[in-house]
Amino acid sequence: MSKSSSRRTAIKNIVAGTAAFGATGLLSSLEASAEKLEKTHQLKLKGTINHSVCRWCYQDVPLEDLCVAVKKIGFSAIDLVGPKDWPTLKTHDIFSSMCNGAEISLTKGWNHTEYHPTLIKSYTEHIGLVADAGYKNLICFSGNREGMDEETGLKNCVTGLKEIIGLAEKKGVIIQMELLNSKINHKDQMCDNTKWGIELVKRMGSENFKLLYDIYHMQIDEGDVIRTITDNHQYFGHYHTGGVPGRNEIDETQELYYPAIMRGIAATGYKGFVAQEFIPSRPDKLKSLEQGVTICDI
Repeated sequence: MSKSSSRRTAIKNIVAGTAAFGATGLLSSLEASAEKLEKTHQLKLKGTINHSVCRWCYQDVPLEDLCVAVKKIGFSAIDLVGPKDWPTLKTHDIFSSMCNGAEISLTKGWNHTEYHPTLIKSYTEHIGLVADAGYKNLICFSGNREGMDEETGLKNCVTGLKEIIGLAEKKGVIIQMELLNSKINHKDQMCDNTKWGIELVKRMGSENFKLLYDIYHMQIDEGDVIRTITDNHQYFGHYHTGGVPGRNEIDETQELYYPAIMRGIAATGYKGFVAQEFIPSRPDKLKSLEQGVTICDI
């Protein structure tokens, strides 16, 4: 199965509450890893970067265990968690740093007007839920082109998003559209470059609409990551990591040097979250998470 399919399935399953656990042996390994983390001291994180982690990358780790691991590593936020799982996060004093659940899918988004009635209803409901829970960010997607030109896509997105942005402003919720690569993982995705995404933010004209700048995705489609962040940080409201190529660990096995990227982000004055969104390739997945956080803790 492709990693793009894996992500779509994972997000769908997490939202629906039906994410499947892995084999017994794998679960035993994960439980042992979590237990090991419980017995260690927290990392002495520097506080320059507000760390988070994407739930879907650890879908075979029970959410309770992931919460425990996150706290033991030394941070307290998880990305891409929907309303049904917020009580679990609150029990462990974990913040939902990027909420989801309002979207239809990664391929059916705001650029097609036929989806607007469903999206407007869902986002109207979820904006209220996010605000009432004390959270701030809610993800959205452009959807696939399906032959649509970029100008039509921009106009359609603005038309639909304008129907919910007033409520988002009133409730203090930021709607964040993720930049996804269309070269490898998300073929035909419309919001696959910063130029198009920034134009959408400009047309929306609201501080409550931003771009989720995914470093992994934009390295694949554009490169020049640090300059792009430095020159356009005012349009970005959230960041995701990932190793290129392969979307695995963000260490010396891949081409990006994340300490420099984190320093670039910090230099802009950014105070939001940076979420690890790599897929661990090693047996000790939670140790890989700890490593990723350490690399980004500049």
